[in-house]
Amino acid sequence: MIATMTPEKHSAGWPAWFTDEQARAAAEYEALPAPTRRDEAWRFADLKAVSTDGFVEAGDASDPAALVVASTGVPAPAARLVFANNRLVHSDVAGLPAGVIVKPLEQAAREHPEIFREFFMAQPVELGSAKFAALHRAKVHTGAFVHVPAGIRLEAPVEIFHWVEGERASIFPHTLVVCGNNSSAGVVDHFRSADGAPACACAVNDLHLSPGAALTYAAVQDWSPETLAFHLNSTVVDRDARATNLAANFGGRFVRGESLSRLVGEGSRSEMFSINPLGGTRQIDQRTLQDHAAPNASSDLLYLNSLDGASRSIFAGLIKVQTGAHRTDAYQKVRNLILSDEAEANSMPGLEILADDVRCTHGATSGEISEDELFYLAARGIPRDLGRRLIVNGFFQTLLERLGDPALREWLSASIARRMGV
Repeated sequence: MIATMTPEKHSAGWPAWFTDEQARAAAEYEALPAPTRRDEAWRFADLKAVSTDGFVEAGDASDPAALVVASTGVPAPAARLVFANNRLVHSDVAGLPAGVIVKPLEQAAREHPEIFREFFMAQPVELGSAKFAALHRAKVHTGAFVHVPAGIRLEAPVEIFHWVEGERASIFPHTLVVCGNNSSAGVVDHFRSADGAPACACAVNDLHLSPGAALTYAAVQDWSPETLAFHLNSTVVDRDARATNLAANFGGRFVRGESLSRLVGEGSRSEMFSINPLGGTRQIDQRTLQDHAAPNASSDLLYLNSLDGASRSIFAGLIKVQTGAHRTDAYQKVRNLILSDEAEANSMPGLEILADDVRCTHGATSGEISEDELFYLAARGIPRDLGRRLIVNGFFQTLLERLGDPALREWLSASIARRMGV
């Protein structure tokens, strides 16, 4: 296991009952087997890239003030928290409406134990990374707690920054969002490297939407090219609530993303989106579950990958319609834009239907940039390389048009265009 700096430093601020749970999680991590080729949940994965051997818990960041200055994203957020190497280094929550809570996770565990204990990592880890979820639970130092009470609407998103710095440093970001009845909020998680050193990040987010709530959550990952990252998401959507979950992966050497969306109330809706521009030898392994447990609910998944160089993508997604979840409407699609002969895309969408009167569609496509499109652009004076970048940018922009939050949509659009060099 990744070594703890000191027990006193690790448990600072947490209540005793939580540190007891962490000890049990550490034992669970040691007892659980590492992934093997025989595990269907790790099919096609590069298991050598998953090893956490040699990583240590991150020490103090060298210049936290500089990281605070560098923590820029959506203009005029409702609140902002900045974490660096497992420590809170900045908090700006003064502009929040009365009753909205945005605070460090360990403080929430002390001051709001009933909410924390009900929702913190409450969903079972079903997509293969139970061992790494136990590692996270055993090692988490801090994180963000966001609670939006019933009837409150946040006009701007809450922004959270998680920074890692140091050779083979490891961090354990966590974001817990609880939305009350008929509330509305946006949350943006930024994951960034302060240097280009190899690092390990084991991140978890829990999203819970009470009846009638609306949440737009975006995880914008920009780790260094040498980072090993695990991003584990669980979303629970109750009656007439709507969750939109976007994962944008711009960095990392090997990224394992797991996203579980459980629709437990009639009329609930879940939207699951992902943008993944890959190049070099980067690898991304994404596993998803759209779990329909209630009737008259809908889900929509769209994952977009562009693959250049010798990059690899893996997608395995399942739409599960449980007994009694009649009149389910579920859609799942992964699209791969292949930019190199060495790139590889593996896509495995699936269905499991145990109810009647449902409409479920799933599929995967892979294709290259059309020479006709490049010729059309060249005929208008646009060089071939720029034409390729324009087409890839447009490929991703089609997904952003489906985001309901204008500020987040505009910022992400500009961010992707900048990365594409257009």
